[in-house]
Amino acid sequence: MGIGVSIGAISPLAEPSAGGAGALVATAEARRAARRKSAEAFAIPSVAILGALILFGIFVALTGRNPLAVYHEMYRGSFGTWFSFQNTLQRAAPLMLTALATALPLRLGLVVLGGEGAMVLGGLAAAAVGVHLHTPMSVKLGMFVVGALVGGAWMAGAGTLRAYRGVNETISTLLLNYIAIALLNHMVEGPLRDPASLNKPSTLPIGDDNMLGNLPGLDVHWGLVFGLAACLLTWFLMQRTTFGFAARMVGGNVRAALLNGLPVRRLIVVATFLGGLGAGLAGAVEVAAIHGTANASLVTGYGYTGVLVAFIARGNPLGVVPVALLLGGIGASGGLLQRVFDLPDATVNVLQGIIFLSILFSDSLYGGRWARKPAVAA
Repeated sequence: MGIGVSIGAISPLAEPSAGGAGALVATAEARRAARRKSAEAFAIPSVAILGALILFGIFVALTGRNPLAVYHEMYRGSFGTWFSFQNTLQRAAPLMLTALATALPLRLGLVVLGGEGAMVLGGLAAAAVGVHLHTPMSVKLGMFVVGALVGGAWMAGAGTLRAYRGVNETISTLLLNYIAIALLNHMVEGPLRDPASLNKPSTLPIGDDNMLGNLPGLDVHWGLVFGLAACLLTWFLMQRTTFGFAARMVGGNVRAALLNGLPVRRLIVVATFLGGLGAGLAGAVEVAAIHGTANASLVTGYGYTGVLVAFIARGNPLGVVPVALLLGGIGASGGLLQRVFDLPDATVNVLQGIIFLSILFSDSLYGGRWARKPAVAA
């Protein structure tokens, strides 16, 4: 009898205790919740974008055009040919960088809209520094470092106001965009103006030898590599480091973070600074790869589109990459729509606006009762 009891006690077929059964049930429930959350992260944005495409199709139909033909040309102008796909990649590069200015603070529960201002000032600072350096390597390195740091400092200013004075970061960063654009106009039309730039005020050019070249075999500049690398590094920072864990904890519950002794104010400032680095680098890349100088052409709207990229990606740096490609392709197709259908080039902005509204509306669906399995009655 004693032997039987001993064998039953160690047998793997023995009945689990009530506590063990409860732990197993809790683990299974946690796995189901994780799977449901992953499914939501893909399904809800996809449905939101599909709904936006339907609404945009109705808008196009009201103008007398065939929506299916318009979508066909949009695909052809963004991904349908090798030339158009390279154009899409070139447009997606700055979107990846400016999206990080919103995506990274978003993990802390902050809604930051200042990517445009940080990009503009990053480009201005890069152009101002580049003309005073001599070798191509020093010019590029100086431009990228200074541009990124200026963008980071600009965004960190808004983060400091939020952390230590309680100033709403959404309003402050939006207003700071206009201040940054005003500073750009003042500097290129005044202290930093190239006397040879008559019709379009600009800074002194950095020179053809100092321009950022294209990737081997592609008509796409190296900014694409910078964007991909920045997204990968940011993902690693947020998912595999103590800083990322602390930032996610602040985003999940600020009160719990404070009770656990986390430096919430410092995390806010650091997160906005790191996000601004990406936007500032985007401005430096635009100067080094596209314009060769700083002028009003830096105000491209990439910073605002980056906000949409970050929201669709739900603040996930890896999700930023495919979303940036999607919106970069939409932007690249605008010229083709104008030529084929005589639609304004800004028509694609209407589609982006509808997508943004759809994404904002869909945010209320996460964790909704519709996604939960009904409880089984006892």
